[in-house]
Amino acid sequence: MQRRRLRIALLALPALVASVLIVPAPTPVGADPAESTATAGSGRSHLEDRELVRPVRIQLTGADMLDKVVAAGFDLEHGLRRVPSGIEGEAVVTAEQIAELEAMGVEILGDDEGFAWSEEADGGIQASRTQAAQPLSHEETVRIVRADWFTTKGQGFLYVEARTTEGQQTDPIVTMQLENDSGPGTSFGFARTMSRFVDSGQYMFHRNLFKLDARPNQIRVTSSTSGVATGDVSDWLENAPPPLTENLGYKSDFVDGYRNPQQLYSRAKEIARQYPDIAEIVYLPNQTNGYQRKAQATIGGTGQSAVVVSSAAWGHEGGNDITVEFVNRPGANLPLSVEVAGKAVRVLLAKDASAGVASTATEVAAALESQSQGLIDRSHPYRTNAGTGIVAPTSGPVALTDFLDQKRVGAPEGEVPRGPVTIPVLRIGKHRDGRNPGVLIQAQDHAREWVPATTSLESAERLVHNYTSDRETKKIVESTDIFFILSNNPDGANYSFYNFASQRRNMTNHCPDENADPARRNSWGVDLNRNYRVGSGHDGYAGASTSCVSDTYQGPEELSEPESENIIWLVEKYSNIKFMMSVHSNGGQLFWQPGAYIADGRITTPRPPLGDEAFYWQSAGRILSQVKAHRETVVTPENVGGSSDVLYSSAGNVREDLYHTYGIYAFGWEVGGSVYNPATGNWQGGSFQPVWEGDPNLVSGHAETMEYANGIMEMFRVAADWGKDKKDPTSKLVPGGGKYSEPVDVRFETSEPATIYYTTDGSRPTLQSPRYEATEFREPGEVFHVTETTTYHWFSVDAAGNIEQNYDPTKNDKRNNYRKATITIGKK
Repeated sequence: MQRRRLRIALLALPALVASVLIVPAPTPVGADPAESTATAGSGRSHLEDRELVRPVRIQLTGADMLDKVVAAGFDLEHGLRRVPSGIEGEAVVTAEQIAELEAMGVEILGDDEGFAWSEEADGGIQASRTQAAQPLSHEETVRIVRADWFTTKGQGFLYVEARTTEGQQTDPIVTMQLENDSGPGTSFGFARTMSRFVDSGQYMFHRNLFKLDARPNQIRVTSSTSGVATGDVSDWLENAPPPLTENLGYKSDFVDGYRNPQQLYSRAKEIARQYPDIAEIVYLPNQTNGYQRKAQATIGGTGQSAVVVSSAAWGHEGGNDITVEFVNRPGANLPLSVEVAGKAVRVLLAKDASAGVASTATEVAAALESQSQGLIDRSHPYRTNAGTGIVAPTSGPVALTDFLDQKRVGAPEGEVPRGPVTIPVLRIGKHRDGRNPGVLIQAQDHAREWVPATTSLESAERLVHNYTSDRETKKIVESTDIFFILSNNPDGANYSFYNFASQRRNMTNHCPDENADPARRNSWGVDLNRNYRVGSGHDGYAGASTSCVSDTYQGPEELSEPESENIIWLVEKYSNIKFMMSVHSNGGQLFWQPGAYIADGRITTPRPPLGDEAFYWQSAGRILSQVKAHRETVVTPENVGGSSDVLYSSAGNVREDLYHTYGIYAFGWEVGGSVYNPATGNWQGGSFQPVWEGDPNLVSGHAETMEYANGIMEMFRVAADWGKDKKDPTSKLVPGGGKYSEPVDVRFETSEPATIYYTTDGSRPTLQSPRYEATEFREPGEVFHVTETTTYHWFSVDAAGNIEQNYDPTKNDKRNNYRKATITIGKK
């Protein structure tokens, strides 16, 4: 009999709340990273913008404030983290913008400020309770979600998440106390008050992370309303198997520095040329906008008489050769006119009856567009000005520039090619015919994130160099079909390397006149990871901006950018792609769906079935164990899970689209992040472009590249195991069928991550039957309180699509070989 395998793909989500209105973002407040303009009589201006911005640590009251700050055009780092009082992170701002942030209610933190986990016992809620505890009727008022023990650099840590059914209560706020034992058979102690976390007004959980010198065996959590729960402590990333790099003769450490897109693509093509039996190049069909800009100048300052001028041709195609001069002619009652000689444009200003200059900025702008013989295709007053001011003559011709002909100090050698780019995909696999599960590694959606590109390249190098000499690598290459996009944002990445290090988006300028002057050039572009179709900002989800100068600008419409269209093309053309990793930096997180929510009510996109969620967690443990094996870097459990739960809402991200539309297991990875420093006893944060070499215990680009390449290699093994999995899952009802003298609590258990479909009305279970769900997000499966005789019919489906007992839920099979159990309630 043919085995029954099933992969359940969710269809693309419609707008879940059709009545949600999109309110246009306010005009950005002071969002200029640099006021670098060409003024009257000046030549080309090439200020180094990175000297005008700096990171500052900030605290936001919550997700609502985060959205407002981002919508206003402020550049927030990825290193955001939830704290009990809101969200902490970094903003990349000018000195002027700091004052604007403070006016919006954002708190600027000093170096020694901010949330820190308490390392000392504080007596717990017994010391802080202000009223007598009120007993509750339900014994599950408190539930322990996680209790994880891990070690790093010789130090032990315990991370705990717990939830109370009274957590939303605020009058008074329910507090929770955590205690732990000191090993099997010891008593509870070391009481601590846990921190309560709220997001968008919704209670999430209480949690704690604290140092311990010895591994506890159990914990106890008590709420201020007398709910109590105990639970066992689990190991997190402990006792990981050695990474492939420890195999005899294994080759690694191929990347010796940061790489710009040209270098990345050149090496990808060379790999395909060197190893044609296992590698090839697939070219994506949609070219990028290109590392190119129109030549511009803002003439006449920034007042009502200022005029912004943009060339019709790209700067490198002739726009940079254009000059514009505002000329005061002798005489009176002269009309406004424009003369063109080659690339020199002379605006002959109008004169009034008293021989005074009489042309307004609006009039001059219109004349340039209509009379410049096609040299100028966009001219307008400065920003929101009405252009009523009288234009002053310039002291000479003003040269237009695209501002792309200056290289930053320390940038790689070589001229950056202008014009649209065709992105190559490096495809590695012995069998590239669709028979094996495909894995897509997509790096550098965000331009300033340089480590993801080197991490991905290092992973590719390890595959081709170890294929013939390492048994495990050979299994990967012969069992998977791997697609590397080493830089999905080459235009923005080049801009980050050569012009503005903090560039996040691509270089497409969708801004109207009010934001189209060259001083805003570092704020143009679309956030490619907000440009997809599921849970998007266009459908009312939080975390994407409608402002064209915001760092999370979602674009004028879904899939408006060629870079995002390419991803959809790739997964539709190569339908064997079943896994995807979107590699980012520098938060130190690994996450999946749900990735977005509607802020009002915190309504998330649909959560994965419990079986998929369990498979994600299982895969994460394998991947992150290999990261830790390199130098004991630990991505903590608080930074793993659904991205909207552990980080924030990111509307329109690629992971959401690929999972819900195509059934692809789509991970998001923030490499880098905090590293524990044993010398100081503190966690040190990361950066987008850390020094390449540095203290092996601290943050460096080289160390991050090597350790996270370990993790990507393990993801390939996860995919290979998934492809070879032909074993049916098994499941059971616990405590099982039988007679019980009183109501009983039951739950399902599975032999591996699997989704259970069940019925209690005597019918056959199908794919339309209820799914066994989690009790709450980040929690195990629900518990059924059975009060009367009930018969359960069910079957389970594992992550690879194998169905328990080879049952076919799509056919009315007379065998009815699904699982069955009857709970009989009554006297024995």
